[in-house]
Amino acid sequence: MAVAHVAHVASNLTSRITMPNNIDSKCKLCRRAGEKLFLKGDRCLSPKCAMVRRPYAPGIHGHTPSRGGSEFGRQLAMKQKIKRLYGVMERQFRNHFEEANKGSGVTGDRLISRLERRLDNVVYRLGFAVSRAQAKQLVSHKMFEVNGKRVNIPSFEVRTGDVIVLKQNKKEKQFFKDQLEILKNKKDVPHWLALDVDKLTGTMLALPSRDDIGVRVDVQMVVEYYSK
Repeated sequence: MAVAHVAHVASNLTSRITMPNNIDSKCKLCRRAGEKLFLKGDRCLSPKCAMVRRPYAPGIHGHTPSRGGSEFGRQLAMKQKIKRLYGVMERQFRNHFEEANKGSGVTGDRLISRLERRLDNVVYRLGFAVSRAQAKQLVSHKMFEVNGKRVNIPSFEVRTGDVIVLKQNKKEKQFFKDQLEILKNKKDVPHWLALDVDKLTGTMLALPSRDDIGVRVDVQMVVEYYSK
């Protein structure tokens, strides 16, 4: 009986420490934000995109014009938008903010820099994945090395000079063979990253800034939200 109880407790603890994921429909997240967040890769660029077919908020009141909301409501909406953009949960996002708030400089800029330097985001920006969600999965499945060391933590903080490499034994997978053809024609690698298509490696050249996001955000609203 005691052994069964211990096993039950251990099972509960394991389920609690499992990495959380946002299981909401990605298309609904974009519709709620009122613009494309590019959460589903190529589909976001096609006529099948939900923001093309149904460019209004989900739910029975989606067609009703918004009243604008209170200042707090706008700040909350902006926080949710950035969270969804990078695919992080509330506790992770709050931790990123607290770390950004500790250093010198503009907190909002530091927050965006931290989010952009997450390994899953860097893998996505380099073009190894078509979305951040897919990049997170690839990193979790130990597909990449950073400076020669295997890293399977999506939130791993990439630093200037770090080299991200697709593991040698993963290059023969059909997914990456197909992706290689896309990478050869990729023109939108951010200026703070360098991509070597032949070696399937990426290097972080400099720190990213808020101008590198590609989506309209007001990070100061997030700072004000957490400052209350």
